[in-house]
Amino acid sequence: MDMQTKPTHTLAEQAIIDGFLARVGDFPGDASVTSARDRLVSEFRAGGLPTRRMEAWHYTDLKAQMKIVPNMDTGLVDAARPLVGASTVLPVLQGSANAPQAVEGCEIWPFMDMLASGDAAKLLRTRGDDDVIGRLNGAFVTDGFCLEVADDTVIADIIELQAVQNGGQAHTRFPASFGQNSTATVIERHLGSHERSGFSSSISSVDLGAGAEVTWIIVQQRGDKDQHLGQLNARLGANSRLNLFIVNAGGKLIRQEIHIEVAGEGSHFNLRTINLLAGDSHTDVTLTLGHDVPNTTSSEIVRNVVLDRARGVFQGQIKVAQAAQKTDAQMACNTLLLSDDGEFAAKPELEIFADDVVCAHGATVIDIDRTQLFYLMARGISESTARGLLVNGFVDELVGELENEELVGVLETMIEQWLAAHA
Repeated sequence: MDMQTKPTHTLAEQAIIDGFLARVGDFPGDASVTSARDRLVSEFRAGGLPTRRMEAWHYTDLKAQMKIVPNMDTGLVDAARPLVGASTVLPVLQGSANAPQAVEGCEIWPFMDMLASGDAAKLLRTRGDDDVIGRLNGAFVTDGFCLEVADDTVIADIIELQAVQNGGQAHTRFPASFGQNSTATVIERHLGSHERSGFSSSISSVDLGAGAEVTWIIVQQRGDKDQHLGQLNARLGANSRLNLFIVNAGGKLIRQEIHIEVAGEGSHFNLRTINLLAGDSHTDVTLTLGHDVPNTTSSEIVRNVVLDRARGVFQGQIKVAQAAQKTDAQMACNTLLLSDDGEFAAKPELEIFADDVVCAHGATVIDIDRTQLFYLMARGISESTARGLLVNGFVDELVGELENEELVGVLETMIEQWLAAHA
């Protein structure tokens, strides 16, 4: 007799499964999309949420940390003002895309159109057994925006992809392709309410053609009760450059994955991340970076400010293939730990199969320099103001690398306001 037992699900896992079954008939998509959704939910039913026994989730035991999952109700939300005044805003409100504005040289259409036609079915798949974000987002995704920038196009104004949520659930996708020798700046901004708890997932796919130069900025400002699972997948063509900038400044439970394939000779990947952590929040940034061909470079700097009982994680893995000679890859994670109760775990990794490379990684955890603090206080500056200046200096160095002065000013103000509210 078959003695197989059914898996035992937590309340959160069962809520996810029940939510899918209750709404499956309402999700957009043709038969191929519906089949893909069913397969992903079956995989989730069998495997559930990840635990620390899964290496990629060792520091974020989602099964233990996700206690509840909000219902899939729809709240009313409005688009927010853009971070930069002249930006073109493409809003996804509570998981539904508004009619897109036109951008010269860039074709834009709702992801729901790809679901309805079945073209999205090939995208609703996972990266592997540990890809819980791909599994959940593929099962529940309802909308988003697709971007296609033509060859030799310079997009002068910033494009802001804006995902706004007021509790409940929202699951979005942002596939984007940039043609040869194109240039663009995209802000992917996630906003939540502080009144109602929300659960969200988002997957962005960024493909750079030869010679393209793209700045992609993720600003995460979820509410203090929100749980957000984000993933960005990028592929770099020959002589292309991707500048990825991430600011995490909200949320109760955040996991931001970054998966980069450096696939073209002469390409460069640049990552700058600022994690601002307070309260009892948990934020996890996990990076996998593959250098697959010769003569490529990358640079990753992660700065973290930890207050109260907050917990942060950075996992960064760089893989250099045997063919990827002349690779130059540098990674650093620096944490300013301002509380005895706060924690930050850093796990940088190098896996190198080539012999002609320059690769390095490092991690530091520090408190505010008492000498610098004394220097400022000796000049009549209060201790709280002096501490704020030093913390600002710790993270503003990364913001200053952005070329858009207005954007630099906006992000610096956002960080200052966060510090004033939490420090």
